[in-house]
Amino acid sequence: MSFVAEQARKKALCARLARIEGQLRGLQKLIEAEADAEKTAQQMSAARKALDKAFFAMLSDLIAEGKASADEVATLLLRFA
Repeated sequence: MSFVAEQARKKALCARLARIEGQLRGLQKLIEAEADAEKTAQQMSAARKALDKAFFAMLSDLIAEGKASADEVATLLLRFA
């Protein structure tokens, strides 16, 4: 199974990951600053959900481009979702 090939989709996925990277850096700063545990947990949850959204966007792109069969997508979902 190949990866996302269409440039616009690849660029959008990379942009999404860059935003997640920013979230993670902010989370590191919260931890270093010994911020409130609830606020830190909230940001961790948001980052995890954003990464999940990126994963599903990647799968969607693979399907849209015809790069993955239904069985391959199901296997990825079972293994990683």
